[in-house]
Amino acid sequence: MTDIRAAAPSARGGIRPALVASRAQWGLVVLLFALAAAAWWWTVELMRGMDDGPWTTLGSFGWFLGVWVVMMAAMMFPSVAPTIALYARMNRTSRLMPLVFTAGYLLTWAGAGAIAFLVGSAASHVAGGKLAWDHAGRPIAGAVLVLAAGYELTPLKNVCLGKCRSPLGTLLGSWRDGWSGALRMGAKNGAWCVGCCWALMASLFALGVMSLVWMAVVAGFIAVEKILPWRRTATYGTAIVLLVLGVLVLVAPDALPGLTVPMHDPIPSMSSMS
Repeated sequence: MTDIRAAAPSARGGIRPALVASRAQWGLVVLLFALAAAAWWWTVELMRGMDDGPWTTLGSFGWFLGVWVVMMAAMMFPSVAPTIALYARMNRTSRLMPLVFTAGYLLTWAGAGAIAFLVGSAASHVAGGKLAWDHAGRPIAGAVLVLAAGYELTPLKNVCLGKCRSPLGTLLGSWRDGWSGALRMGAKNGAWCVGCCWALMASLFALGVMSLVWMAVVAGFIAVEKILPWRRTATYGTAIVLLVLGVLVLVAPDALPGLTVPMHDPIPSMSSMS
């Protein structure tokens, strides 16, 4: 654990190194926010005119995975920036280590996106037109939102959110040196984040995965839960909003501003471009 000990300022002349470290961490946070802003801009360009509402066609696997990774950078970097800055303070062997850590984090989310695509593609292939909005699509979308609301209150959600909100113990407990260690630690942190946010991502699919409006809403939920000091208020508030959204999708989808109600039937295969 020599890297961690090196991160602490020494008793003699330690103030200046601490200030330098602080500036470097702020620079890293600014970089992550800049990357998130660039990812939002790129997402707007990529997804322009793609929103067909719930269960929007996902396109080819490669296209979707590329868009998904950019989306995750846009949605997650602001809330994960404090964790990456903490890692940078604990490991100062190279300024590139935090970027490797971030790459591992995105790698886990890329894996989650690949699983989501394969599950959606398989369901679309098996069920075909039965998943159209006028058939099972609408009740499934509402049920996903209601289930996501319920997950907000589960012990698993609580544990995963705790790891995301207080990452020091998690980083210390899983510390690995070197480049591969940084990648593995980032991937593990991403796994905790997936455990915390997978239901919110499922909600995004139910509301329209190519919708910039709902993407921003879900990103807001994630930031509120991870950053605001009122943890229980944040999770319960998110659960209530998801429950209301689910009920509205089931009984009055036209009352939801920003929801694109699918007009075509049946929904095309997820493996084909819209």
